[in-house]
Amino acid sequence: MDDKNKIDIRRMTHLRGPNIWTYRPVIEALVDIGPYEDKPSSAVAGFYERLTAWLPGLIEHRCGVGERGGFLLRLREGTWPGHVMEHVALELQTLAGMKTGFGQARSTSERGVYQVVTRTHHPDVGRAALTAARDMVLAAYEDLPFDVDAAVARLKAMVDSLCLGPSTASIVDAATERSIPHIRLTDGNLVQLGHGKAARRIWTAETDRTSAIAESISSDKDLTKELLQTCGVPIPEGRLVDSPEDAWTAAERIGVPVVVKPSDGNHGRGVALDIRTEAEVHAAYHAADKEGSGVIVERCIPGQEHRVLVVGGRVAAVARGEQAWVTGDGASTIDQLVQAQLNNDPRRGEEEHFPLDLIRFDERSTSLMELRRQGLTPQDVPQAGQRVLVQRTGNMTHDVTDEIHPEVAATAALAARVVGLDIAGIDLVCEDIGKPLATQGGAIVEVNAGPGLLMHLKPAVGTPRPVGQAIVDHLFAPGVRARIPVLGFCGGAAASGAARLAAWIVHLHGEHTGLVCADGLFLDERVVSRGDARRFDPAERLLINRAVDAAVFDNPAHMILAEGLPYDRCQVGVVSDRPALTELAGFDIRDEDQLFNVLRTQVDVVLDAGTAVLNADDARIADLARLSDGAVVLFSEQGHGEALQTHRDHGGRAVLVAGAQIVLAQGGQQTPVIEVGAAPLARLLGLPGMNMTAVLAGIAAVLAYGVSPSLIRAALKTYAQRAHT
Repeated sequence: MDDKNKIDIRRMTHLRGPNIWTYRPVIEALVDIGPYEDKPSSAVAGFYERLTAWLPGLIEHRCGVGERGGFLLRLREGTWPGHVMEHVALELQTLAGMKTGFGQARSTSERGVYQVVTRTHHPDVGRAALTAARDMVLAAYEDLPFDVDAAVARLKAMVDSLCLGPSTASIVDAATERSIPHIRLTDGNLVQLGHGKAARRIWTAETDRTSAIAESISSDKDLTKELLQTCGVPIPEGRLVDSPEDAWTAAERIGVPVVVKPSDGNHGRGVALDIRTEAEVHAAYHAADKEGSGVIVERCIPGQEHRVLVVGGRVAAVARGEQAWVTGDGASTIDQLVQAQLNNDPRRGEEEHFPLDLIRFDERSTSLMELRRQGLTPQDVPQAGQRVLVQRTGNMTHDVTDEIHPEVAATAALAARVVGLDIAGIDLVCEDIGKPLATQGGAIVEVNAGPGLLMHLKPAVGTPRPVGQAIVDHLFAPGVRARIPVLGFCGGAAASGAARLAAWIVHLHGEHTGLVCADGLFLDERVVSRGDARRFDPAERLLINRAVDAAVFDNPAHMILAEGLPYDRCQVGVVSDRPALTELAGFDIRDEDQLFNVLRTQVDVVLDAGTAVLNADDARIADLARLSDGAVVLFSEQGHGEALQTHRDHGGRAVLVAGAQIVLAQGGQQTPVIEVGAAPLARLLGLPGMNMTAVLAGIAAVLAYGVSPSLIRAALKTYAQRAHT
């Protein structure tokens, strides 16, 4: 390819929070399409055919047309590479298992240079998808080969290694449905749900309510059985053994058949069922010993294995297991049959997003032992139609939640409480889950911490269960808040002073208040760090801090453009004044309409029960009131104007200068706060970065927050005194 015929991605920016494009994180790329500015898709022979052959799923992209096939219509009519890259990147992420649906492509002030924006759940995947999209679009333009499968495989590997696991993702998705924010605390599955003092934390299917003692108990299967038995929970007779010979002695005493399993194993690994002979016990002992720190021999309970998921003392889902068999064809070995009939199941795999494990015949596997019990090896060729059992456990495939008997559900919930787990996977064996255990000799065989959720999310047979929702409802019951009050300030020079003043007043109101501003990161009166903290990472530190009751953020326009807002929604969103356009030239913000789009981001995230606080002296800022999902409070130094008057005529609240007073107004009523010429206010206005706009914006913000006029009055005096001491 000629070097001149290229598409250059000049930069890619991860906007981590709400931004000028959307509420969600995106990758924003600055793309120079060079000579292709003169080559729309309709002008290149074969481009449409090549691209749609590589990505037939593009037919589902509605684009601006608003119907299936909308993007393909645009492609036929003629569109430019930046727009095509947007859709290709989204489709590649979908094929890699990371479904996203939002994208934008917009021209800039420079000819041939576009902003290409795509939603992504992980920045590295998003960047890689855009790069692959650029390469594919170029190949389609120049009629060059492109390996779609390889590109998707690379992205899929990144999704599997970088994104949240499926169990954690189901909980996060459920939280999102309830408008509960989340913050990923590590590269793994440790996630915070909610903000500040209201936050809770999960680690896959464990929560910050999951006791370490309970986890330790559940990992000691012998101790678990002892505690369950003490509380009247039916369990199989058994004990710990320390050798193959001791295992056989225990089996003889208990009576065969028996189960041999690791004392602290998981996922059914090393568990051997229906063991009847001394040789089988010895073999099972060695298999179990390799999977844990000890071995248990216990009575084999007749029936089928079940997994009961208990969340917050209630049964959330039940899965029933099935044995894994292969059927001979007279030509294939058992190993080949397993690969063709079982391991090809898309639900089986090695990574955590697979609900079923691959079946392997190695010396550690109970599957190999199962074959040997039948006098077979993996290399044997069964006759046509001959069924061979290859696995007895670990195949939870059928959802039977609606079938569980109330007494069985109560027993499972009791087992979780006895161990002390708020979320538990209860393994029980019985013939019929719809009958009491006592009537059929059923028993609980294990209690597991951090249970897998995939078997309930993706059963082979039956209804998927909303187990993520059950966990979220457990952590945040009705009426339990997940958010702390957030006050966000955006604008020009007045925003910083207004944020500092508001934080002081909220602190006096009795909240442990965090503040991110140009001077640093603060918690109440304590300096956490000095220097300009108006960036995403310091701001997020406040939301992670579980000592914080309320948080105040100074969000300059350039932060919104470079990183996005650090919070998804806020209780109070303030636009104080306008920054200079020259400050934003590097982001290609060159006119008032573009600036308006930046400032509106702060208003767009105001909660339904929140308030937008706006400068009535600036008509464009006052016009943002129509975008607020919540209430509106205006402030005005002039004390008059059409927007302010209309607002007050409709009973709206305002903070304004009226004569010689700053007053709180609602409709025709006014409550004086402080005299304009008063010494405390004069001292306040003499502080660096403080002016009347900042004072009014700060007062209006805390008024919207719910602070009383008397406390506001006192806080104005004490803030000035504090600053001069």
